[in-house]
Amino acid sequence: MKVRLANIALGAAFSVLVAACGGGGDVATGPAISLTPERGDIVANPPPMLTSFSTAAEFSAALNATATGRNLLALAGTPKCGINFHYMTYYTVGGAAEQTKATGGIMVPTGTDPACTGPRPVLLYGHGTTVEKGYNIASPANGEAGLLAAFYAAQGWIVVAPNYAGYDASDLPYHPYLNAEQQSNDMIDALRAARKAFPNIGANASNKLFITGYSQGGHVAMATHKAMQALPTEFSVTASGPMSGPYSLTKFAQTVFAGGVNAGATIFFPMLMTSYQRSYGNIYASVNDVYEAAYATGIETLIPSPTLTTTTLVTTGRLPTRLWANNPLVTGDPSLDALFAAGVGTPNLVKTSFRQAVLANPGHPVWVAAARNDLTTGWTPTRPMAMCFGAQDPVVFGSNTAEAAAAFRGRGAPAALINVFNLEDATTVGPALAGAFAAAKNATAMDPSAPGASPAEKVLQAYHGGLVPPFCNVAVRTFFQQVLASGQ
Repeated sequence: MKVRLANIALGAAFSVLVAACGGGGDVATGPAISLTPERGDIVANPPPMLTSFSTAAEFSAALNATATGRNLLALAGTPKCGINFHYMTYYTVGGAAEQTKATGGIMVPTGTDPACTGPRPVLLYGHGTTVEKGYNIASPANGEAGLLAAFYAAQGWIVVAPNYAGYDASDLPYHPYLNAEQQSNDMIDALRAARKAFPNIGANASNKLFITGYSQGGHVAMATHKAMQALPTEFSVTASGPMSGPYSLTKFAQTVFAGGVNAGATIFFPMLMTSYQRSYGNIYASVNDVYEAAYATGIETLIPSPTLTTTTLVTTGRLPTRLWANNPLVTGDPSLDALFAAGVGTPNLVKTSFRQAVLANPGHPVWVAAARNDLTTGWTPTRPMAMCFGAQDPVVFGSNTAEAAAAFRGRGAPAALINVFNLEDATTVGPALAGAFAAAKNATAMDPSAPGASPAEKVLQAYHGGLVPPFCNVAVRTFFQQVLASGQ
């Protein structure tokens, strides 16, 4: 199962883009360097420009050079703007509130089209899970960055996208995975740093702020909306669009521990346990209490990795494909039961004794940490939100979106404020988008080069990481444009 989240197969297309465009700095004199760092400070201002597409036509031509790029154009639309890609380093905090640095990207639209001039809306984006330490969304060679460039920057949005603490050149020795407080702090600090750079890189920002993200980034985006809502004098969220995120962490964890193992669980589990152990210090006394002996040594520093990928983590024996040794959850739904059974058996990652200890103790630190980072409790959005997902997702179950929407509406959020877009349901996304998504699934099922032993398995493997992200961005961007047009 390929589980690199939101990494649409754009790497090759955007390697072409990098080769086709120019780079360079912004000023001849060099940047100002921050010597007394605080949260949200940018290390070098202006941040260096990695590369530039001077015109929309140049960007469009580069996309048209590959089949992948042409497919992206068909969904994102003809570019209206050129794009400057900037790389920033900023100060933030880790999961235990320790000072650290992180990096990220700023995409600035350029050109004379009305969409590219004057005050521009800002899009703050949270990326999906990756195991690769060197992940850098500031580079157009990054597939997720390419999607952002096509959907937003080339249409006139200023894009701010952090790599997160623990990735790229960050000096934090772990990543605070699905830590809602830290990750919202990270996003906020990235935006603070970017705002300091805007005057020096030609970014004319309006007062319209949109937040979105995919998978892990969906959780991050929602956590950031929540955190910004508590800082009304500094931030005013225009709208948010979390996509396919694990918002309902308590119920998600309950399902997994009960044997409802999601695809990719043996990667997500150690990332989450290490994150909460480093943040709260009480998840376990020793990794040997949690993991089978074959996998315990070094597991806290395994991900993110400077050398290993999702595939090689398994092929080199660093992680197995099964989370639990026995007792998969049985629901009576053949497709779900097959998915859950695939994550159970031997060799397995987690000791049965640890699983049983967690299940037997409602006050176990695992449940406390899950509740602390569950985004369906403790707040209600006061600005428009659109949540997009695919109902057949084997990685982040669609129930997360349903539970979040029900919780917000149950606490009095107006129906028009909380919008749910299910790509499998034409009544929520419209027949055109639902039909296009169904056609993409069919094309994947019939693709002889797609991973998977059967058409159904090909779709399953591509569903979360490849099929859903671009179509959910169509839905979310359309929603954002409607909010802008309404003047909300």
